[in-house]
Amino acid sequence: MELPIKVGLVYGSTRAGRFCDTVAQWAATRIAAHAGFAVEHIDPARPQDTETGQTLAQRLAACDAFIVVTPEYNHGYPAPLKELIDSHGPEWHAKPVAFISYGGISGGLRAVEQLRLVFAELHAVTVRDSVSFAGAWEQFDSTGALRNPDRFERSMDNMLSRLHWWAVSLAHARTTWPFAKTAW
Repeated sequence: MELPIKVGLVYGSTRAGRFCDTVAQWAATRIAAHAGFAVEHIDPARPQDTETGQTLAQRLAACDAFIVVTPEYNHGYPAPLKELIDSHGPEWHAKPVAFISYGGISGGLRAVEQLRLVFAELHAVTVRDSVSFAGAWEQFDSTGALRNPDRFERSMDNMLSRLHWWAVSLAHARTTWPFAKTAW
């Protein structure tokens, strides 16, 4: 596998004024601080990369791993995220997916549990370790910095270590049967 590992940072919300941008920016900064990763922003609000002209499918296929940043809306994850996931198949196959969730008292954990089921159906491997922001709006200051970053940074570093291991392991697995097949 070539390094750095390309991580698709998937934005889970498309709402105007979304808080997802704050959480995703924090995540991108943490990923950049962790050796061995390069970030590809995957935003359903901006499906085509205006610089390269690549489609969303091409960008997903080029990723070695994913981190989904998702809010929890009404005990679930947002419809645009479901659309993004369901509109692609092989792009997710045999790749690891980690989660950063945010919300009210549950911190988005109910959305993550639902997403684990969806990704299992797509032959993706979800990483057990995650980062969850309960009362997210109180965790970040007006500049997007965490008020008390230590616990979240430790959780993120642990999750990234596991994601890295899975990405390297699954890169080899994708070259073998049944994933080496061209048709499903």
